[in-house]
Amino acid sequence: MVLSFWVTSFLKHLSTNIKTMDHNQPQEQLQNSTLILVLGILSIVTCCCYGVLGIILGIVTIVLAQKATKIYAENPDLYTGFQNVKIGKILAIIGLVLSILYLLFTVWMIVTFGWETMQDQELMQERMREMMEG
Repeated sequence: MVLSFWVTSFLKHLSTNIKTMDHNQPQEQLQNSTLILVLGILSIVTCCCYGVLGIILGIVTIVLAQKATKIYAENPDLYTGFQNVKIGKILAIIGLVLSILYLLFTVWMIVTFGWETMQDQELMQERMREMMEG
C-alpha cells in the first residue's frame, strides 16, 4: 500500500520533470487569458445596456479568444490559462446572444409603441393595457 503510493508519487514527479525537460522552458500564462475571461463576463453583465455595449464586448472577446486559441494550438505545452480563454469565449457568445435579443426587443418596443411612449411611463402602461385587451 505504502509502496504503491511512493511509486505513484515518483511517476507523477517524473512525468512533470519530463514535460519541462522536453521544452527547457517553464510554462507561461497565455496572453490576454484573464482579460478574455473578464470581457466575457462583462458582455453578459452589459447586455441590458440596450444591447450595444454587450455586442461590442462580445465581439472583441471572441476575436481575442480566437487569437489566443491559435497561439495555444501552435504549442500547447508552453502555455497555461487556456481554460480562461475557453470559458471567456463561451461567456462572450452567451453575452452576444443576450445582447442581440435585448437590442431586437428594444427596437421592437420603439417600433410598436414609439419613442414618445417609451419616455412616458404612464402612457406606456396605457398602451400595454390596450395591446393586452386586444
